[in-house]
Amino acid sequence: MTRTEPDPEKLEAFAERFSADVAATLHGTTVVLGDKLGLYTALADGGPQTPAELAGRTGCQPRLIEEWCNAQAASGYCEYEPSSGRYLLTPEQAACLADPTGPAFLTGGMVVASAAHKTEERIRTAFTGDGSLGWHEHDTDLFDGTDRFFGARYAGTLVDHWIPALDGVEERLRSGARVADVACGHGASTILLARAFPASTFCGFDYHTPSIEAARKAAAEAGVSDRVTFEVATAEDFAGEYDLTCMFNAFHEMGDPTRVAHHVLDTLADGGTWMLVEPRAGDHPEDNHTPVGRTFYSASTLICVPNALSQHAEDPLGAQAGEARLRTVVEAAGFTRFRRATETPFFVAWEVRP
Repeated sequence: MTRTEPDPEKLEAFAERFSADVAATLHGTTVVLGDKLGLYTALADGGPQTPAELAGRTGCQPRLIEEWCNAQAASGYCEYEPSSGRYLLTPEQAACLADPTGPAFLTGGMVVASAAHKTEERIRTAFTGDGSLGWHEHDTDLFDGTDRFFGARYAGTLVDHWIPALDGVEERLRSGARVADVACGHGASTILLARAFPASTFCGFDYHTPSIEAARKAAAEAGVSDRVTFEVATAEDFAGEYDLTCMFNAFHEMGDPTRVAHHVLDTLADGGTWMLVEPRAGDHPEDNHTPVGRTFYSASTLICVPNALSQHAEDPLGAQAGEARLRTVVEAAGFTRFRRATETPFFVAWEVRP
């Protein structure tokens, strides 16, 4: 078979893109270092600094800090003042890199990517085996990074946009409702809801025991433990009856999503609502060949589909399932109403009712 010779201009364009991706991948590790060593925070709090000054503030090796600063400047993650030899963060860079409590915080996403790289050998084994790799088998940075990255996204949307978009749910929460947060991880979404709706009670469920322990600690620190509990349970066997069940970016990872949906239906109180938040996606692969789809397909390859396969999934949904597949699953479980309540550039909040 004779191969067609590549077009020189297209070859150069692809090589440039690949080189940019290599640079971004290497830079990602410097972002994780900056986060874990407190370099972004020190740079944001201390104003313009020389590498030596930043090294002094953080107790790090000066020459490595100099190289790190130039890596950030070259990537647009900080600014450099040639006249003074100092580096600084703009307000926008600081919001994304140095304020973990703010809705613009992004660094947790890079921690997630770093965790996936650390697990590459196990993922490679999954490719040549049965495809399975459970959530709990990943590097622990995945759990922390997911909590911090998605927690920031929820902080900016959950209470002010997603809940009001659901018919009658906000009023029910204000008067006192029972809420389940299924696959809650470290509990960021559960705690956000508890703070916003003090008349309601909340229970978070996750099969990952260390995450539940972290969630309990976070609830105690937030002062909501009197109304929030966390229990170890799967999405197929959590107990109770709820006016609102929430599931944030986890449904597509379930081994048997139809069975999960059926269990959600069984545990909803009369007039109850299931808020299902999933990555934004079109119904066809070509619809998702976008920057957003690139992120979610990659994460799905490394994390989501292997996790579903570890639960003996026959046909995992994956992180870009799309409306048609999601609708088919929830209607097969017995739900009759499936409505796009609201969306962001990354996520869709579905209102699902019996």
